[in-house]
Amino acid sequence: MALACSILSTTTQLGRKSGFWKHFHLAAARRWNLANNNALAWMWFLPDKGKRTVLTTEQINDLHRLYWSEHWPIRKIERHLRMGWHTIRKYLDAPAQGPATRPRTGKLDTFKATIAEWLEKDATVSGAVIEQRLRPLGYTGGHTILRDYLKQTRPKTKPNRAFIRMEPAPGERFEVDWGHFGVLNYSGDQRKLYAFALVDAHSRMLYLEFTHSQTFETFVRCHMHAFVALGGVAREIVYDNLATAVAEHDGRLVRFLPRFLAFARECGFYPRACNPAAGWEKGKVERAIGYARQSFWPLREFTDLHDVNRQARQWLSEVANQRQHRETRQRPVDRFQPAALKPLPIIPYDHRDHVEVLVHKDLRVQFDGNRYCVPQRYVGRRLIVKADASSVTLYDRVHEIVSYPRSWRRGQTFGAERFEAEVAEMRPAARKSRAQQRLFLFLDGLCSQAMLEAYLRDIADTDRALSRQLTELLELIRQYGPEAVAGAIEKAAAARAFGADYVANILRQQQSPRRPQPPLVLRDPLLNELVTDPLSLLEYDAFILKPGKEPDDTPPTEAEPTEPVHHEPPTGDDSD
Repeated sequence: MALACSILSTTTQLGRKSGFWKHFHLAAARRWNLANNNALAWMWFLPDKGKRTVLTTEQINDLHRLYWSEHWPIRKIERHLRMGWHTIRKYLDAPAQGPATRPRTGKLDTFKATIAEWLEKDATVSGAVIEQRLRPLGYTGGHTILRDYLKQTRPKTKPNRAFIRMEPAPGERFEVDWGHFGVLNYSGDQRKLYAFALVDAHSRMLYLEFTHSQTFETFVRCHMHAFVALGGVAREIVYDNLATAVAEHDGRLVRFLPRFLAFARECGFYPRACNPAAGWEKGKVERAIGYARQSFWPLREFTDLHDVNRQARQWLSEVANQRQHRETRQRPVDRFQPAALKPLPIIPYDHRDHVEVLVHKDLRVQFDGNRYCVPQRYVGRRLIVKADASSVTLYDRVHEIVSYPRSWRRGQTFGAERFEAEVAEMRPAARKSRAQQRLFLFLDGLCSQAMLEAYLRDIADTDRALSRQLTELLELIRQYGPEAVAGAIEKAAAARAFGADYVANILRQQQSPRRPQPPLVLRDPLLNELVTDPLSLLEYDAFILKPGKEPDDTPPTEAEPTEPVHHEPPTGDDSD
């Protein structure tokens, strides 16, 4: 055992294939034969026969230096570096040794020939179809390894295409497209948000407007807003195959919608449609929409559509059209030439949303998820709604009825208080009698209508017949005139004397006033100099005439007699 330990200490740096180990293995075998099983007690330190020797980079450099530069023989190198002959030869042939790997059989290997045969028949077949066909044949792998294998082996059906860069002249070409930017939240009501983008192909001048719809009317309005902002229209405008512009596209044959062609003739431009799935034909506007997503959209908060467009206009004027473009090496605002554009038509057309609606019995019409009220005379009739991003207006043919601000929420009702109040006044309980209407007509402008209505309500609260009171008031108007009756009613209301007889009494007093009486002169001069407190008889009237209608039909109680108050001095007979 001590001998084995000493041998181990002197051979720790020797490889397992060196000459020493060869003789050591032979000696160990002889000891096994001599000592039988007792040799197991000290052979545990022998290196593993299957272990690979891996040299470091420094050892590999020394090996090559000694062999190629110093021209040492392999036997000398073996003794100097203490490694086997096979190891030296292996690293001299291939200095960079990779890890030893055993060949593995993949789950897809047995089916590769079948997959190649299927791809020869149809190179465009999908991976899902191939996987469905392989399952009955015993394929147990997943779809990921199959998809990766198909990506490597599938032949390319379309070669890479080359393109020619187009640089139109000033005023020659606009490019138009839509972009989707998620939704806007209006207190729980979500509306989709779209961006209309128009680019001048020469200068890269950009116009951007956000909307909540892609209807034809919205599409045309955005065009007009862009033309006004840029100061004119180009000779041609390139579009994708939009449903609001293109009806059919077969090869080089394109049929545009008639109303879109009418709009193009109105503005004086020639429309062109790209080939299907050929977005590179209008790459300038495609890149502009991507630029807006990267530069304008992130880290912004919006309240409504108006706020989005306000921030977009600010971004266009301060950032997008002020930057130096990568291709032109100029700012779009400097390169843009508005004088090269064609002028706009002198008479603007009405391109608002146009919808015909029915007025229901509750005075409401339905439009864009909301309800709008109209006067009651239009119930059961069909009206026209014209709307844009700011207002909703209802028309009876060409006559405007009412206009409301545009609301992007849903389930809202507008104008109900105004027009339902008019209907409430037309109810049978709210209708005025002919006599009442004549009274209001005679006194219109002479006294307050609210005061007159309040005076008639107070008369109705008494036990007097209202129809007879109205008849007597109209008779007083015939006798004294509307001006006098209006003044008398105001005085009676101020004195809280409710009734036509009080008004008649005031009118008679005004027509025949009392003559002023001279003051009474007493015999005693001292009595003439006495001054009494002013006495008002209203308290007596309030005591005798109790206002308000009695709850029962019992006759009113008589006032208790009071002793007369004598303010005059005694006569001369009692002066003694």
